[in-house]
Amino acid sequence: MGKSEKRCLIVDDQEFDRRMMRRVLAKECPDVPLVVARNLEEARARLKDGDVSIVFLDNALPDGFGVDFVQEMVQSRDWKGVPVVIVSDFPSPFMYAKARAANVREVWSKREFIGPSVQRVMRSHAAR
Repeated sequence: MGKSEKRCLIVDDQEFDRRMMRRVLAKECPDVPLVVARNLEEARARLKDGDVSIVFLDNALPDGFGVDFVQEMVQSRDWKGVPVVIVSDFPSPFMYAKARAANVREVWSKREFIGPSVQRVMRSHAAR
């Protein structure tokens, strides 16, 4: 992979959910390289590697909440422009309000991680 190639970052601590997201993304966006993180620490490392065009971020992670991590991203000179879609088992009204304040592009339940939604968000928000 060339250094200028944009990648999609999946951040989720559950193997079942990571597999589902990888499967949908591979089918719907086969030309987009995927990188995976199991927690926020790994997400920071993947973002530091650079060239991430979009992040699909679980909210409940072992080392913190995705919606709080987005605040960290928007305060970073390097990460503030990276679009984020929060993908949560149980999105709450509080999460939506926090996500909106942090400029999260969309909040989905995991059952909404399907082909048409992925295609639409990748067309609309993923930097190429």
